[in-house]
Amino acid sequence: MVRAAGVPEVTDADFEAEVLAAGLPVLVEFTADWCGPCRQLAPVLSAVAAEEAGRIKVVQIDVDSNPVTQSRYGVLSMPTLLVFRRGEPVRQMVGARAKRKLLQEIDEALAA
Repeated sequence: MVRAAGVPEVTDADFEAEVLAAGLPVLVEFTADWCGPCRQLAPVLSAVAAEEAGRIKVVQIDVDSNPVTQSRYGVLSMPTLLVFRRGEPVRQMVGARAKRKLLQEIDEALAA
């Protein structure tokens, strides 16, 4: 899996505890080793995780080893980013993006 520094990995087994039951909103990146755009996104995720630490939790999940969660949320393309608030997905974004755009989309999702 393409690891973003400072971004923990979640699995099918702990997704509910780490994401759905989290106290903060959570940005989940669905990723895979073979995904080129995921590699481009890794430093962006690391920066967002560091800068927004008190406001949003950022995690990654490897779709190849966690098919249950991938299937549950209908994720077909990598990377897919889902913003969860109070256990519910409130925003979905597909593909790599610049940090500024990602932060803007997170702000919109949290304001909704």
